[in-house]
Amino acid sequence: MNNNRNIIVLDTTLRDGEQVPGAKLNVYQKVEFARQLQRLRVDIVEAGFPASSQGDFLAVQEIAKAVGDSMSVTALARAVKNDIDAVYESIKAAHDPFIHIVLGTSNVHVEKKFNRSKDAVMEMGVEAVKYARTLLPQVQYSTEDASRSEFEYLWKTIEAVVRAGATIINVPDTVGYAEPEEFGDLIRRINERLKNVNDEVVLSVHCHNDLGLATANTLSAIKNGADKIEVTINGLGERAGNTSLEEVVMALKVRQNRYGCTTNIQTKELLASSRLLTHLTGLDVQVNKAITGANAFAHSSGIHQDGLLKDKNVYEIMSPEEVGAESMELVLTARSGRHAFKHAVAKLGFDTGNDAEFARLFQEFLELADLKKEVYDHDVFYLVNRYREQARNTVPLYELTAFRVVTDGERPQAVVELKRGGEALRGEACGDGPIDALYSAIKTVTGVDVALQHYKVNSISRGKEAIGRTVIELSYKGKAYIGRAMETDILKASALAFLNALNAALLNKEEA
Repeated sequence: MNNNRNIIVLDTTLRDGEQVPGAKLNVYQKVEFARQLQRLRVDIVEAGFPASSQGDFLAVQEIAKAVGDSMSVTALARAVKNDIDAVYESIKAAHDPFIHIVLGTSNVHVEKKFNRSKDAVMEMGVEAVKYARTLLPQVQYSTEDASRSEFEYLWKTIEAVVRAGATIINVPDTVGYAEPEEFGDLIRRINERLKNVNDEVVLSVHCHNDLGLATANTLSAIKNGADKIEVTINGLGERAGNTSLEEVVMALKVRQNRYGCTTNIQTKELLASSRLLTHLTGLDVQVNKAITGANAFAHSSGIHQDGLLKDKNVYEIMSPEEVGAESMELVLTARSGRHAFKHAVAKLGFDTGNDAEFARLFQEFLELADLKKEVYDHDVFYLVNRYREQARNTVPLYELTAFRVVTDGERPQAVVELKRGGEALRGEACGDGPIDALYSAIKTVTGVDVALQHYKVNSISRGKEAIGRTVIELSYKGKAYIGRAMETDILKASALAFLNALNAALLNKEEA
C-alpha cells in the first residue's frame, strides 16, 4: 500500500446536508459556514443545487466568491443543459470550479425514474458530460444508486462518460444499502478497470447511513482505491444522513498505520465546525456521537476515571485537543476582557470581523454579561447571530417592538406591536394558550395567512437567565419555512421565531 496517499475531502453539507427538513439556511448563514469549512481546510465544497431555485443559485454564487480563492467549488446538476448552465454560471468565479452531474444507473432508477432504455439513459449522461466539458475542464459524474446497479451496466456507463471527458467518477451508495466488504469489492473492481482506461481519473465515493454503515463503507472504499470522499459535518443528510466527515478523517488519522492515508483537514477545527452547524440549523448532535458529541470525551465510570488519571492512553485513543475540544468550557463574565470574548467567538466557528464590528459586538457582550453574570458558549452564539442578522437586515421586514401576554385562568390574550419600515403596527388576539394567543395576534397584525406546523423550545444555557431556543415551522402557500430565535424570555423567543419564519416566506422570490 502507498503510505503517502492523500484523500481528497469534498464537503456536501451545504447541498446534501441542507436537504434535511429543518436545516434550511439563508445565504448569509451558508457563507458563514463555508468560511468555517475554509478554516477546516476542506479541499472541495459542494455549495448547492443552483437549478433548484433562484435563491440557491445566488447562494452558490456568493459562496464561490467568498471562499473560491482557496477551495475548489462545485454544485450539483442533473444531466440536462439548463442545470449544467446554472452550475457553471454560479461557480465560475471560483479559481478551481468543476461541474457535478448526477444520473442513475440502477434498474429501479432507469426504469421507474426515467422510464427510458438503459442505452438512452447512458447516452443522456455522455451528452451531458460532453456539454459540461465545453464550459469547464473538470467534470464529475455520479452514477446514482451505484450499489444497487448491475455491475456491467454500471461499468459500461463509467467507461462511456470517462471517454466523453469526465475527470472524476463518483460512486454513490445513495440509499445506504451496501455493506463494507461488498462496497469495498465494488470499488476495487471499478478502480482496476478505471486505471486501464484513464489512470488520471479520480475515483470518489458518496455513502448514506441508512443502515449505520456510511463511515465503514467509506473507509472500506478508501482501502480499495478511492481517492476522494464526499462527506458532511455531523453526518447531516437526507433520511439517516451522510458519511460523517469528522469520523472518517479521525479514523484515517488515528489508524494511519492501517490505512496509510492522510487528509488536508485541520482537525482542531472539527468541533468548531460541528458547533456552528448545530447552532445555524438548530439540529442537535446526539450526545454519544463519535468525535463531536457532548460525551465523546466524557468519562463517568470510576474505573475509567481512575485509569485516565494514571495515563490518558488507558481509555483515550485521541486527545480532545486534536479535534478542537477543550478540557473545560470557558465561562465568561463582564470582567473576562476582549481577548477571552474574541477566543470564544472564534471557537464557535464565527469570523470575529473587523475591529469596528468587534468593538460593537463586545459592547453587546458586556450588556449581556451584566444581565446574566455568567456567559456560556450558547450565549455567545446567540449574541453574534442576533447582532449579524440585525446588521444585514436592509429589507423592510416585520420587527417586534413590544408584546404583552395575559393568562389569568381564562382565555389567554396577547397584544403585539410590530414595525415594518417606518410603519408602526398593533394588534391583539385571544388563543387556547399563551403561544397560540401570541401567534394569533401576529397573524392579525400582518394579515399573512400562515399555519403553524411545528413548535419546539428548549433551554440551551444554564443559570437563572438561561437562554431558550425556539424552532418553528410555518406553511405558507404550500411551502414550509423554518424560524429560529434565542432569548432569555421564552415568549419573546417564540414571537421572534414566528416572525423570522414569516419574513422568510415573504422574502421568497417565487412568492414575490
